[in-house]
This record gives sequence, C-alpha cells and structure tokens, in this order.
Amino acid sequence: MAINIGFVVAEFNRDITYQMEILGEEHAKFLGAKVTQKIYVPGAYDMPLAIKKMCEDKNIDAVVTIGCVIEGDTKHDEVVVAQVTRKMTDLSLEYGKPVTLGISGPGMTRMQAMERMDYAKRAVEAAVKLCQRIK
Repeated sequence: MAINIGFVVAEFNRDITYQMEILGEEHAKFLGAKVTQKIYVPGAYDMPLAIKKMCEDKNIDAVVTIGCVIEGDTKHDEVVVAQVTRKMTDLSLEYGKPVTLGISGPGMTRMQAMERMDYAKRAVEAAVKLCQRIK
C-alpha cells in the first residue's frame, strides 16, 4: 500500500524552497510514496493551519514541511522556527500522524540554506519510515 504524503511548502525564499520541493518529490517517488496534496503558504510561520488541515484528511498518511528560514539583522528567524516546530510537534501528537521537519534554519546564510536543500529529502524519508513503523 502506497504512503500518501502531503507537502506544506513555504513560498518565502521560493528560489530555495522550489528546489527543496522537487528534491522531496523525487525522493518520495524513489521510496514508493506519493505526494498527493500540496498547500503553499507565505512563510514557515504560516504552516500550522495548513498542517492541521492535512492532518484532518484521512487520505494523507504524513505531512512534510518544506521551508527555509534565513537569518536577518534580528533574532526573528529563531522565533519563527521555534514556534512552527513546537506547533508541528503538537499537531503530530494530536492527530497521530507524522509531521516531519524539512525546514532549514535558523541562524544560516543564504549560501548555507542552498547547501541544506536536502532537508526536504530527509523529511520525506522520516515521514515514510514513521508511517511504516507506526501503522
């Protein structure tokens, strides 16, 4: 039985998240999983509502987040990642579905973000493994 994955993709830093999305899709296919739904959100901080909607969908086995949070002049990047990851964990536990972290950052430059595009692949792999092991 195929594992159906939903992607929640941040549009902020889209030049990077687009490449992450492609890598994630290719890896899902390689692992025999299907990306059956995508929701695009403005930025990583905006992901929780979309994650919740996917968790409520009985046809989605796991949710993969794809985003990139680059540091700026303030600690804003740290706040964003701390809040979204906390809520991701809460939603995963509430709905009993894997919600995996494909968000790179905080505290990284644009160059470091480009070097970490494989976070999407890692998140897909974690989603597939969790589905196989907890279902």
